[in-house]
Amino acid sequence: MPGLSEIEWLIAGLIFVWSGFIRSGLGFGGAALGLPLMLLVLDSPLFWLPMVAIHLLIFSVVTVYDRLREVDWPYLKKSLVVLIIPKLVGVFGLLNLPNEILVTIIYGVTFLYGLAYLCNYVFRSRNTFFDNLLLVMGGYASGVSLMGAPLISAVYARNVAIHELRVTLFVLWAILVVIKMSTFVYFEVDLQVRYALYLLPLVAIGHWFGLRMHTRLVQGDGGHYKRAMGVALVVISGYGLFAVAG
Repeated sequence: MPGLSEIEWLIAGLIFVWSGFIRSGLGFGGAALGLPLMLLVLDSPLFWLPMVAIHLLIFSVVTVYDRLREVDWPYLKKSLVVLIIPKLVGVFGLLNLPNEILVTIIYGVTFLYGLAYLCNYVFRSRNTFFDNLLLVMGGYASGVSLMGAPLISAVYARNVAIHELRVTLFVLWAILVVIKMSTFVYFEVDLQVRYALYLLPLVAIGHWFGLRMHTRLVQGDGGHYKRAMGVALVVISGYGLFAVAG
């Protein structure tokens, strides 16, 4: 990995294990809870995001390849109409905004998510207008950083049957990642495929443990877990914002 020491290599590998664990354990959040840590190792979103996107696409396909009949296709198509423009705006912002602004946006979004987890606040969708507002915000956050999942998931939780929710979300993540990756390819952004493949086994380890822990994390002591996660996110993103400002 360019410019990273062996210790930083090790730390990056552990972060990708964590990212895979969160993604499969909660069904979303691998980027939201992993990217801020990656930026502490190397503060370049365009270096990490292609690798995160490749891993997300691979494990989304693994999750849904034999369960497409469980997807709520009508609502998926309806929501994409709202998501697509802010998603593209976010992607172009990622490609054109200065690195310091991108890092600040990512840490800022993470700080808000951390406060929400810490206060046990759940993003809720109550009507069509609020649905569309959350989708627009989530689409932009997804475009600029792959961190719009909590907002988008809140809307899907209200509009998609519970037995179709998890698989429908994974199909949505795959579609959004393809949009981002296609844009990267068009603008000749380095996809870091070699490094993504190097780190893939570590993500797979996290994915495996996340599947085993899914019931405990979501149905067991999920409240305590999320509060602890909120503390960690607030501390990490607070430090990151302080470092950027300094």
